[in-house]
Amino acid sequence: MTTHDFIGIGLGPFNLGLACLTEPLDELDGVFLERGSAFDWHPGMMLPGVTLQVPFLADLVTLADPTSPFSFLNFLKQRGRIYPFYIRESFFPLRREYNEYCRWAADGLTSIRFGHDVQTVTYDESDATYRVLSRRSGSGDLVEHRAPRLVLGTGSTPRLPRAATDLAGDALHNSDYLTHKQALQAKRSITVIGSGQSAAEVYADLLGDREAHGYQLNWVTRSPRFFPLEYTKLTLEMTSPDYIDYFSGLPEDDRYRLTKEQKALSKGINADLINDIFDELYAQSLHSSPPTRLLTNTTLESASYDAESGSYTLGLHHHEQDRRFPLQTEGLIFATGYHYPMPSFLAPIHDRLRLDSRGRFDIARDYTVDKHGRQVFVQSAGEHVHSVSSPDLGMGAYRNSCIVRELTGREVYPVEKSIAFQEFGAPAGVAS
Repeated sequence: MTTHDFIGIGLGPFNLGLACLTEPLDELDGVFLERGSAFDWHPGMMLPGVTLQVPFLADLVTLADPTSPFSFLNFLKQRGRIYPFYIRESFFPLRREYNEYCRWAADGLTSIRFGHDVQTVTYDESDATYRVLSRRSGSGDLVEHRAPRLVLGTGSTPRLPRAATDLAGDALHNSDYLTHKQALQAKRSITVIGSGQSAAEVYADLLGDREAHGYQLNWVTRSPRFFPLEYTKLTLEMTSPDYIDYFSGLPEDDRYRLTKEQKALSKGINADLINDIFDELYAQSLHSSPPTRLLTNTTLESASYDAESGSYTLGLHHHEQDRRFPLQTEGLIFATGYHYPMPSFLAPIHDRLRLDSRGRFDIARDYTVDKHGRQVFVQSAGEHVHSVSSPDLGMGAYRNSCIVRELTGREVYPVEKSIAFQEFGAPAGVAS
């Protein structure tokens, strides 16, 4: 059996970027295991016209290696679309376009193994390797791969409010929105619950079709207002190596507190989309008030489903007025984000991993989580340690440059040490 240099588990954009950056390196033999049959990034939210919230330079490779054949610009060139993209004069690719780009990149790689659902990971002391057992889709055969190092790239899963636990009916998370859109629009009322970009995209999409279908449309958010994504340039410096250094050095409790306080840096809504929603509401109000409600400061406390009427009764709480009230709806969409569960296949090596006091990965500055160091790396899943840079697509190439450096023992791709103009901490050697 072949022993690889490393095994990547999961194939989101971050591990796909690592696969692209390691493909030309003869000194590294890696394999990436993905349970899906092909790359597919958030298929339920591939809404027409929706763009990424980061520029095309934040592709899989460019910020690490601008000469890579796996760049977004090369994808456009190969597809005969580079001039239309140029004439379009927007740095922000369409989300569907980005998904096509990632599929194109995956097709050009030799290290990816689709249809491998990882079951367990064990460690063999005799040869100091991790044994990764996966089940092949279709045949159901069990396959073992081994390597001294792992790169965990498993994604997050939809988060539902506590009130939605074991909720009956056909309520859904926005990750499945497009699959169920037609059925939703046949209902007499639809309610979107959530605060961020996904909630706004779903609401805007349904709002644009509302007059054609005639449903009542509601948007409920616990946020005090519809916060725009903070996208000023000095704020963007908080997705930088400098800020990661600062943030990761803070005490654990401070990091968790800041993670909550900094939600507007990554969980806000694109300002143009907020304005587009207002403009559509204005247009629909020319002759009469559109049957839609936008409720802020409002938390979902309870939810029940009546099968006979096919409707939900939502128990809502307005915080500032401390008032509770019900809301009836037939369609229900939770745009309530995602969370990262500890993969169950890691249970056999749990004692080899570092966890913080809250049971989450204690990720080192070099992105390792194993107690021995330089063995198990984690992609994303580190907002509580590395700040808002962790889920940011623009920092994927930087993180992968660091991981490649650890895997090879040399700096294959130059790793930026400092790019920010501002200082995030007190000056060294001066503060007491």
